[in-house]
Amino acid sequence: MPGQGDESVSRGERIQAAEREAAKRRLLEQAEAERVPVEETTRAVPDRRWRRDRPE
Repeated sequence: MPGQGDESVSRGERIQAAEREAAKRRLLEQAEAERVPVEETTRAVPDRRWRRDRPE
């Protein structure tokens, strides 16, 4: 039956696509959980001390 071989390949592709989508969702959920809102970050203050120690 030639149709069965084609069906198993497409089934495998569907499984891989579903696994990729699940992995993508997990990554996005993890990134969202680790994200720090802008309001909670502090403004970087330039540290110019390193310029004094640098030879010119």
